Amino acid sequence: MLSFIAPALIGIVIFFVYPLISALYFSFTKFNLLTPPEFVGLRNYQNMFHDTNLIKASENTIWLVLVMVPAQVLFGLGTGILLVTMKRSATIYRTIFYLPALVPPVAGALAFVYVLKPGTGPVNALLANFGIEGPQWFNDPAWAKPSLTLLAMWGIGNTMVIFLAALLDVPVSLHEAAALDGANAWQRFRHVTLPMLSPVIVFSTITGIITTLQFFTEAAVAASAASGQATNGGNSVSTLFGYPEGSTFTYPLWLYVKGFGYNQMGYASAMAIVLFVVAFAIILLVLKRSKSFSGEPS
Repeated sequence: MLSFIAPALIGIVIFFVYPLISALYFSFTKFNLLTPPEFVGLRNYQNMFHDTNLIKASENTIWLVLVMVPAQVLFGLGTGILLVTMKRSATIYRTIFYLPALVPPVAGALAFVYVLKPGTGPVNALLANFGIEGPQWFNDPAWAKPSLTLLAMWGIGNTMVIFLAALLDVPVSLHEAAALDGANAWQRFRHVTLPMLSPVIVFSTITGIITTLQFFTEAAVAASAASGQATNGGNSVSTLFGYPEGSTFTYPLWLYVKGFGYNQMGYASAMAIVLFVVAFAIILLVLKRSKSFSGEPS
């Protein structure tokens, strides 16, 4: 038996356990890759409470988790229900809805910045035809995070496929029995479909939280493209990442900047450990609140 699981165990140790222990060790040190690590105790963790950029990045990330994750789950579920009810051309529409998930994140972010570009973007041009003045999208601090949410919703294909498979797996006999008992469409969804989907909802919520807490590529590319730094160049990290006015600065972005921009690997390791602990705690809370995994009241 050990011979069968040994490759997996070796992979877990090399790619998960060892990096985690190394990050934990470096989080208690002053380390810049050029000199040996110097033990500083809890100084890195203490400095995090006084890091205004970190506080701003944490606020942005919390906003994205609270808005983006529910939006992805609801939109994925809604799209799945829509596709299940389609009688004609269902396969074509499934392909169309899933295609954005195949687009690389960098290309998707660049395309969204162009589509939502103020003045010349197709979206604002369409709104102008109806006499509506479109927002500044990625160039407005108030609209930057909602724009990132729209970008995330665009690539909802994976979540949609999971919900679609779960919806197709719901026994038709249960709906027929409920209909014979006089249940309407909403009651059948509420008392038949939704309980059957609860494990998928929990899974999608957990994966969505993990993905959003690690939200990096789209935020970095969108900020650099919207600010013009992607083509014009620039030396300011605060301008390249977080444009406009730090509204798209996420926790992983600041972790990257501290580690590879300022070469403060010890501080970046402390940030990584905190992110891991927070993500782990949130996942445990979601599982505890869910009845679908244990079958017992939470």
